[in-house]
Amino acid sequence: MNERYLSVVQVAELLGTTVRFPRRLVEERRITYVKVGRHVRIPESAVQAFISANTVEPRRSRLGVAA
Repeated sequence: MNERYLSVVQVAELLGTTVRFPRRLVEERRITYVKVGRHVRIPESAVQAFISANTVEPRRSRLGVAA
């Protein structure tokens, strides 16, 4: 139970988005969350997993091809 649970506002700050984005992730069930009464809390590990799952690696550049 050493997991840190973040509010929607904290997740928005961490992701650099508006509050609307994490709320939409919760509504669409695209991220794990916990209901504590009427409050929504998102485990920090779920935010890290969301970031990892949506990270796009750059393509390898082809030699001799102009950009």
